[in-house]
Amino acid sequence: MSWEDPGVQSIPAVVVDDARKSFHLPHREVHTLKERVLHPLRRSSADVLHALKGVSFEVQRGEFFGIVGRNGSGKSTLLKCLAGIYGLDEGAMYVDGRLSTFIELGVGFNPDLPARDNVLLNALMLGLSPREAARRFDEVIAFAELEDFVDLKLKNYSSGMEVRLAFSVLIQVDADILLIDEVLAVGDASFQQKCFDEFARIRRSGRTVLLVTHDMGAVQRFCDRAILLEHGETVHLGDTDTVAAKYLELNFSERARADAAAGVRDEEAPERQGDGRAEILDGWFEDADGARTEALPAGARCAFAARVRFHAEVRDPLFGLNLLNSRGDNLLSASNLWSAPESGTFAEGEELVFRVGFENILSPDRYWATPAVARGGGAGLAWLDRRERLASVVVTGTRPTDALVDMPYELELVR
Repeated sequence: MSWEDPGVQSIPAVVVDDARKSFHLPHREVHTLKERVLHPLRRSSADVLHALKGVSFEVQRGEFFGIVGRNGSGKSTLLKCLAGIYGLDEGAMYVDGRLSTFIELGVGFNPDLPARDNVLLNALMLGLSPREAARRFDEVIAFAELEDFVDLKLKNYSSGMEVRLAFSVLIQVDADILLIDEVLAVGDASFQQKCFDEFARIRRSGRTVLLVTHDMGAVQRFCDRAILLEHGETVHLGDTDTVAAKYLELNFSERARADAAAGVRDEEAPERQGDGRAEILDGWFEDADGARTEALPAGARCAFAARVRFHAEVRDPLFGLNLLNSRGDNLLSASNLWSAPESGTFAEGEELVFRVGFENILSPDRYWATPAVARGGGAGLAWLDRRERLASVVVTGTRPTDALVDMPYELELVR
């Protein structure tokens, strides 16, 4: 049998088997001979930080794999072990293919050299030959939109210009496996979109990518699967929707963090997240006449509504909705996050109905609604209650389409 035979599985690109890594954190260190002479009895003490505690997974060839977790969960340590920067204490890691690591943009840049020299040097460090680095130079500068600043020393670049240049060098590497740590949020909005487009191209090219990020949108957009870490242990390994939901639960639920610390694991996405100060009692879809319905005709006005009860006084809560199709694509995200005035103060025991109305341009399919009530703040959203896939509706239509939405349009022929 050949490896192309469908009955034979290909060799994984990356295998992590029971990876364990610890660090000793000294309380007091004796650095010099003088200190040792003056304090001969002083001894260093140290705590042990268990950064990785038996992490295992496989990444198939051509897979886009996400590694997520809160700060201090062991994500970057895992990536540095794969890159060979750290050695494992126990366990093993196997990599089949040429590997390139992007743990920090711009590592190796010299601020006293112009962009031209830095691009060539950085490309050489990443494995390109001198001839290939020179050949791709114009492409790097054009992607970074820095044609007018080629001869300017890097110390005179803005931080945005520098990260654009670094990312532009990064994407030129011809490696089989890319290890990438938090490099998506670079530059302004237009350049970030270019980065997203480039990641989509890398995904289509069939290269294997391991992406460490806090951006659940990027995980769901690009990754085929993901692993969620907490305190160096695996909380969940599987589809990106479940991993994203569990990541949010860990961030905003003390109970979820306590379960993770105690080693409690489950295999399904949490049906509910929140601190209990609000409760979504019911959710339903409404047709153009405002009546509850389980089926909506395409092309008509409709709405989703949810009834909420407050179990404590809450000031200016946020109300939101995500609408997903049967494949898990998010077709609508609606909230009052950016609207004014504020929603007001709600007393304990008070109830309300919030409603999201929209023109139904959805293609025929079954759709699921995830409503949420939250509080905003400097640390981000904190869920009061979030109900995964609380209600569903079937959209009916007679016009076939391959699109996610059935947008009205006009087609004109001019000869």
